[in-house]
Amino acid sequence: MLTSKDEWFTDEIARNLGYEISQRLQGQFATRTKNPSLRLSQMGPRCPKALWASIHAPESAETLPAHAHVKFSFGHTIEALAISLAKSAGHTVTGEQDVLEVDGVEGHRDCVIDGCIVDVKSAASRSFSKFKDGSLKETDYFGYLDQLDGYLVGSLDDPLVTVKDRAYLWAVDKQLGHMCLYEHRIRPQRIRDRIKLYKDIIALPEPPACECGVVPDGKSGNLKLDVKGSYSPYKYFCNPRLRCFLYSSGPVFLTHVVRQPDVPEIDRHGKLVTFH
Repeated sequence: MLTSKDEWFTDEIARNLGYEISQRLQGQFATRTKNPSLRLSQMGPRCPKALWASIHAPESAETLPAHAHVKFSFGHTIEALAISLAKSAGHTVTGEQDVLEVDGVEGHRDCVIDGCIVDVKSAASRSFSKFKDGSLKETDYFGYLDQLDGYLVGSLDDPLVTVKDRAYLWAVDKQLGHMCLYEHRIRPQRIRDRIKLYKDIIALPEPPACECGVVPDGKSGNLKLDVKGSYSPYKYFCNPRLRCFLYSSGPVFLTHVVRQPDVPEIDRHGKLVTFH
């Protein structure tokens, strides 16, 4: 369809696409007024202390820099475009952004395509390869598959969803435009156990111990947060003595310093602390 000369991009598709993009961006940039709560989109593995903070101390989260907001807007735009392409290609698309609920936890699925739950994910080329080669299951740091479990379990009684035992991640390489589908088999007990665990954690009167992943930083004796931990907006809540050093390859968050790195150090607000 995309390579044909047929005029498939009609006025109706253009209007709908523009509307969907604007709705998603309005949702992204809108001021949050509701109290924080558990969401099906956040049922992946999480540090208990960071999870507790997200409900009881949301003000302790790092403020997203401007460029991060722009980056996230790419994902919303790509999602809307992908779904418009599916409609244009003749697929049946229903259930867009429907509210789902599993054991008291709500979420919004992207859509149902030809009776299947489908969630669109944009990814850089390196991350896209995990969807394409099927290795995501071993490196699902951000809980994409747990999210699908929630959407599937929440849709088991939905007549729009005719395929009940599997769902799909529609991955789009945001650098090169490649696409692929990743099939996922439902794990109903896993998502229900995860919800119960997370409810128990946020019911605690005090924050539990931090379980952010820590790995050696080379052979210096220093310890740093792993990839997943470094992305946590509550990493400074979890590790009050955390130190950030700016290497040419990007920031490194050290939980234990044996040898002072010979690169600039910044505080949690991005201000220069020292440079040797």
